[in-house]
Amino acid sequence: MGNVLCPVCGTRLSKGLTSWHRVCDTCAYESAALTPNINLEAAHTHIDELSRESGLKELRISNFEKLINEIRLFKTRGTLLEVGCAHGWFLERTKLFFDVYGVEPDQNIYAGTRRKGLNVRLGYFPDVLEAGEAFDVIVFNDVLEHIPDVNEVLIACRQHLTDKGMLVINLPNSKGLFYQVSKLLCRLSVTSFFERMWQKGLPSPHVHYFDDENLARLLRSHDMVVKKTGRLSTVELSSLYKRVAYVGGGSSARNLLVFLGVLLLFPVLSILPSDIVYFIAEKK
Repeated sequence: MGNVLCPVCGTRLSKGLTSWHRVCDTCAYESAALTPNINLEAAHTHIDELSRESGLKELRISNFEKLINEIRLFKTRGTLLEVGCAHGWFLERTKLFFDVYGVEPDQNIYAGTRRKGLNVRLGYFPDVLEAGEAFDVIVFNDVLEHIPDVNEVLIACRQHLTDKGMLVINLPNSKGLFYQVSKLLCRLSVTSFFERMWQKGLPSPHVHYFDDENLARLLRSHDMVVKKTGRLSTVELSSLYKRVAYVGGGSSARNLLVFLGVLLLFPVLSILPSDIVYFIAEKK
């Protein structure tokens, strides 16, 4: 079943909350034996890409603007590679400051992003790169948690970063409020929210959940120096309902219930653990 050993500390993983979920009792890392099917047409029947784009775009762009400002505290120009660049929203904004490149494995999304005139390659990182290619900044926006072998990817990042190059990662946080609520509900036999947090059944499910401590430990093990960490917004009120509803199969009544629950929590979200965190690390 998926990973047997924790990729952070090497401890044998223990059984989690479901048959496909595992946890590390030493460093709190979590794993899932879920299989990516990015280019399998049947997997895309579970998701309406237009609704997904509409529900996520405003939030993602807001977070990207913050992240770009943070990156520019360390690098103001140079080459930047985004792994899993999707629709190109991040690249469209960073091209004002950097020479930007992207990698995208989803054939349909890649085609649309290329039509925007962005320098994007179809395939997986690092396979689509030349051996000697190096970048001043490599970015994973909500991507690292989808990649099965994170240690191999981090080794590749060191190989493809320039001296003092920056690695930028944002991803879900296992200490986050919504994730913790989903685990509580799962223990009460309400599994749908927990499955949704892992994106079970979607073309590219999550296979890892990290927190701020174990991810920092993992980066240090690859000779990366963490320079900055922070939180990103989890929800935007203006697009909240669209985001709740974008995955096919959910009833309107359930979507409305989730929407109202998040709405009630909204005033206190800023002081509770965020479900999205970012890391900026420098190659030694």
